[in-house]
Amino acid sequence: PMGSERMEMRKRPMPTTQETPGAAQAQHGVGNRGSNACCFCWCCCCSCSCLTVRNQDEERARRTSHELQAQGIPNCEESPAPTLEEVNAWAQSFDKLMLTPAGRNAFREFLRTEFSEENMLFWMACEELKQESNKSVIEEKARLIYEDYISILSPKEVSLDSRVREVINRNMLEPSQHTFDDAQLQIYTLMHRDSYPRFMNSAIYKDLLRSLSEKSTEA
Repeated sequence: PMGSERMEMRKRPMPTTQETPGAAQAQHGVGNRGSNACCFCWCCCCSCSCLTVRNQDEERARRTSHELQAQGIPNCEESPAPTLEEVNAWAQSFDKLMLTPAGRNAFREFLRTEFSEENMLFWMACEELKQESNKSVIEEKARLIYEDYISILSPKEVSLDSRVREVINRNMLEPSQHTFDDAQLQIYTLMHRDSYPRFMNSAIYKDLLRSLSEKSTEA
């Protein structure tokens, strides 16, 4: 009879299986597979949603890092607006461009578009160091300049040859106002030969020159 068969089945002990921790974790992972498919995919899953979120996170981190670096850049020098005569003089020589705060500001704006603003910042920091006379202040500023522009770990490291780096390392044993003189000259020469000709042909310089020429004509 059917009733006795059902009774017999109820009496039989149900088979038991012991789950190993690995198996339990695998089952748990399979259960969550729908929410995080990429973690268990063996195929190329560039279109998966979790990769999209990961890419967004990486982009956000890069943007935040860039913003933090920008916050560390000092403001441009205060200076009156340049005259037409001054801007024309910048074309005569790099020295004349670098002599005026307005010239340095315009050139620095151009360097920023080429992602080489650290060259001007380093040169300006060296000029500031030369004005110091207090030994402890000199040592502190030299240390900061080294960390910001000489250290290979710095995102603002300037390009220097090995000879100049050796000189700096020796000078840092007893920092002075002239610890970075060789390096400053090398960066000044680099800006002169490499960046200055492009600045003279840039929209930044030409627009400024045209604007001042138009104002002069109107006056």
